[in-house]
Amino acid sequence: MKVTPEELQSIARLVNDLCGIVLDSGKGYLIESRLGSVARESGCQSFSELYYKARYENNPGLREKIIDAITTNETLFFRDTSPFEVLQHKVLPELIDAKSKTPFARRIRIWSAACSTGQEPYSISMILHELIGNLTGWDIQILATDISDAAVRQASLGIYGAHEIQRGMKMNLLDKCFVRDGQNFHAKDHLRGLIAFRKINLLQPLTAVGTFDIIFCRNVAIYFDSRTRRDLFLRLSDRLTSDGYLFVGSTESLSDIDPRFLPQHYCRAVYYQPNKLRPALCATT
Repeated sequence: MKVTPEELQSIARLVNDLCGIVLDSGKGYLIESRLGSVARESGCQSFSELYYKARYENNPGLREKIIDAITTNETLFFRDTSPFEVLQHKVLPELIDAKSKTPFARRIRIWSAACSTGQEPYSISMILHELIGNLTGWDIQILATDISDAAVRQASLGIYGAHEIQRGMKMNLLDKCFVRDGQNFHAKDHLRGLIAFRKINLLQPLTAVGTFDIIFCRNVAIYFDSRTRRDLFLRLSDRLTSDGYLFVGSTESLSDIDPRFLPQHYCRAVYYQPNKLRPALCATT
């Protein structure tokens, strides 16, 4: 099924409204390859018909299929390595030390804001177990969210094929954290026990998710326009504690969003603490 220039514009507007992803005029091949099967399964003879059904008919299931098909679920365990090294060797030790002087010494909240099929939150869980060891008496929660129903379902199962395990998994953690079942590997209960999986659209209000010490929002906003991207990270900063840490993708920079987003460098990684700078900025105004 071929997409016409007019259909491309309509589908691009629909996708942008559904999940914020920008599809330019050169993405016709992407629409054909990812949404062609959705159109056929929905009994549509053209992308115009798909657009009409998704836009004007009361068919949330179809809109979910479009989101699932168009969003990129490319991920792997410990993706890019360096953010997880910073998490283990700098951010978490600093956070635990700072909290030791508060009434919430053993309370940690982390949000994996675009968890895809779950490799990122499971990687975070592995690091927490390796760093702290016995978590008895700790109040640790990892919220893992994604816009895709299919991705969240797969992530919550914690089941990965051998090819997925081979992509980034640290072999010294495999036996500790996963049980082999034929060709698949199941995340152990102690790993999954720290994680709650939910579907969340980052374009919607985020006030109900709570406040976090650490937020990972990596390789999502690169598909947004500049206004949507800026709005997202400002709203994410509102979900961080005063000393909270924000991690973005290795190719992303937030320096253009607001002076509060000053990059912090550690080894080969960058993170942000946008709320930590607020008092100093206020004092100079």
